[in-house]
Parts: sequence; structure tokens; C-alpha cells
Amino acid sequence: MRPAHAIELVLVGDRDEAITAHRAIPLALDLASQALHLPLQARWVATDEVGDGRALQAAHGVWCVPGSPYRSMDGALRAIRQARETGQPFLGTCGGFQHAAIEYARHVLGWVDAEHEETAGPGERRVIHQLACELVEQNERLAPLPGTRLHAAYEGQPFSEGYRCRFGLNPDFVAALTAGPLKAAALGPDEQVRAVELKDHPFFVAALFQLERQALQGKLPTLVKAWVEAAAVRAAGQEARSCC
Repeated sequence: MRPAHAIELVLVGDRDEAITAHRAIPLALDLASQALHLPLQARWVATDEVGDGRALQAAHGVWCVPGSPYRSMDGALRAIRQARETGQPFLGTCGGFQHAAIEYARHVLGWVDAEHEETAGPGERRVIHQLACELVEQNERLAPLPGTRLHAAYEGQPFSEGYRCRFGLNPDFVAALTAGPLKAAALGPDEQVRAVELKDHPFFVAALFQLERQALQGKLPTLVKAWVEAAAVRAAGQEARSCC
């Protein structure tokens, strides 16, 4: 079943045309719309405008985009939590990945002191820490893990993606973070977790790499396509229920 109306997508982040990923995202969505023959309507919501999340409730999909530190960390975490709890298809890239891990740590694992090293105070649990080898304008060869959405999306094949990132998952907390519904989905060259996804959720995928950058070369990013497809399923389901 295909939705009769445009699929509503929300891009959570503080839009800045100086950020390469922000220039790439509209191109990626255009490519997805053309490839899937689906009308898409995307709007940006700044992190300090998320508020209680009502601005996101009607969205069929939520993407927490790069560009941290965000103007409002609380706003980013509110958006991610809402998508996680309500089943809205969620995609997080770069800063979105980092904050998805923090949101899960705080609200699922109960680590109220889970933090990002950019903003952490003394004694707080630095779930996201500075990488020993920064990934600024770097590419990595990545391996999707069997049984994951990434494995299906990339047809089980290794893939290459680019970064502009100085922070990632702290290995001290990876085992606890991925012992439950949140699972590692892709590994880097030294077995570092570079993507996670939430089991038993319609679509909840977060990647440290900036997959959207592929659109700058005219390529449809694999995970953007998968996310839009999941949003289309949600939109069609809502339309079907409203007609009954």
C-alpha cells in the first residue's frame, strides 16, 4: 500500500548551509523521492524549537542530523525519545548517532549521568568520548552485522562511508549499551561500533558516518532510501486507519 499524500519528514538540527551534510540532505531526499516515486515533504526543526515534541508528532519519519553540539541537547534528546517510544521511523547520523546513544543510556538503561564529552561535567558517564583517531574528512570500510537492517540494506556486503567526526562511542560502555534491544549494526576496521539499531522498532537506525554525503555525487544513500520506505509504510498505515 502506498500513501496517497506526501510523506511528512522532520529534520531535527540547527540548519547551517556551511555544514556539508546539511547541503547534502535535501539532495538525498530528492534522490529518494525520485527513486521510490514518492512525494516527500521535509521540514527542519531546530533543536531549541522541539519543545515538548508536539511539532514532531505528525511526522512519518524523524532524522536527527549532524551539526552538534546542538543549540539544545534537551531538544535533540526529546525528539529521539519520542521517535523511539512512538515507533516513528528514525534515522540519526553523526551527532544524531551520538545523541541516540545518550538518549538510550539515560531513558532505557537509567544512566541519568550519561553525557557527551563536549558537555560532560566531572564524574559524569561519558558515553560519547573523543576518538583517539579523529574521523575528520576520512573514509572507512565498514562491515554490516548479520541479522541487522544494515546487513539487509547493504545486502551483506562491506561498504565505504565518510565522516566529519571527532567523537564516538566510548568502548567502556559499548557492551552494556548493546546488551539489550539496542544492537551494534556496523563495525569499523578495528571492530569499533559505527552504527546501531533498535530491535523490534519499525525503523530506528543511527550511524556515526555521514551517509548523506553520497548525494553530493548524485548517489542515493542506502539508509536514506530504507528510512523513507519505512516512513511510507507508517504514512500508508495511518491513512488506512483514518479511512476505517
